[in-house]
Amino acid sequence: MKNLTIGGLKINLPIIQGGMGVGISLNGLASAVANEGGVGVISPAGIGFLYKQHSADYLENCIFGLSEEIRRAREKTRGILGVNIMVALSNYADLVKTSIKEGIDIIFSGAGLPLDLPKYLTSDSKTRLVPIVSSARGAALICNKWKANYDYLPDAIVVEGPKAGGHLGFKVEQLEDENFSLERIIPEVIAVAKEIGEKNGRYIPVIAAGGIYTGADIDKYFEMGVAGVQMGTRFVTTVECDASDKFKQAYINAQPSDVRIIKSPVGMPGRAISSHFLDEVDAGNKQPKNCPVNCIKTCDINTAPYCIIASLTAALKGNFKHGYAFAGSNVWRNDKIVTVKELVNTLIQEFNEYRSKISLSLA
Repeated sequence: MKNLTIGGLKINLPIIQGGMGVGISLNGLASAVANEGGVGVISPAGIGFLYKQHSADYLENCIFGLSEEIRRAREKTRGILGVNIMVALSNYADLVKTSIKEGIDIIFSGAGLPLDLPKYLTSDSKTRLVPIVSSARGAALICNKWKANYDYLPDAIVVEGPKAGGHLGFKVEQLEDENFSLERIIPEVIAVAKEIGEKNGRYIPVIAAGGIYTGADIDKYFEMGVAGVQMGTRFVTTVECDASDKFKQAYINAQPSDVRIIKSPVGMPGRAISSHFLDEVDAGNKQPKNCPVNCIKTCDINTAPYCIIASLTAALKGNFKHGYAFAGSNVWRNDKIVTVKELVNTLIQEFNEYRSKISLSLA
């Protein structure tokens, strides 16, 4: 596999591990991926729930928890680390500032358009900024806004298709529409990145995400012109993933029929694994009585069917009576727990075998 460069950072393994909350990708998984030459990514979503012992203030706990996770990851690796911060989070600005203060290598930001992300950079900051988009229009808007307002262009762009896990940047009716497939979106985003990059004397690499599972998938998107890929679902069933064994087992047990699209309190559709909790939601038996932390800007307690942070925290611990697991469309293909090293070696082997087959077919 070719190297990936993001803002001058050379990444030997062109794979970015997707940021997965609540608590799925913390310092354990991120450092393991970084040690294999990829980009290990921490998700701070709901992290204040995981650091309750620090104080009674959720927002303060989020700052403390993110700092702790970044520092612990740094103790385990000299590799490249990132954080994935959702624009929809009510404490988005605090999490961005904390990440920059801690010297994180890359901030990935989606679940909304991060139009003001560069304003948080400090004069001595070396943190790179990478927006996550679902369309060429979104990529162009971010590039133009950042350039006009901050004289800054993205260090890379992640384009996430409709087969991803978690929150999706599409309308429900677009998820099965080929016009919105990752294969259709990638060339459009690459064209935008190339045009804006050339106009400003910059190269803006494009990274594919959403439904990428095998080394053959990686090669397919490389052939389309991407510089790297982002993968989340396949990294969940690793020894180093920070989720509980019960959470990982839910991935292994999942069948194709268990993968479903849900309406999230965030206001976006999401892809998840069926659970007792989601059945209860469908039956109208869930409704939060109060909002403990107001973690999501767009979540209205008067209309929300449940508290998303509380339900994802329950699932993290393996409690699917009170929660559910987000997952990508290929989750049902996970069949065993492996180490991150074993997974990376498998991906490289799959990639090389696929390349060999293609070469033979063209000979």
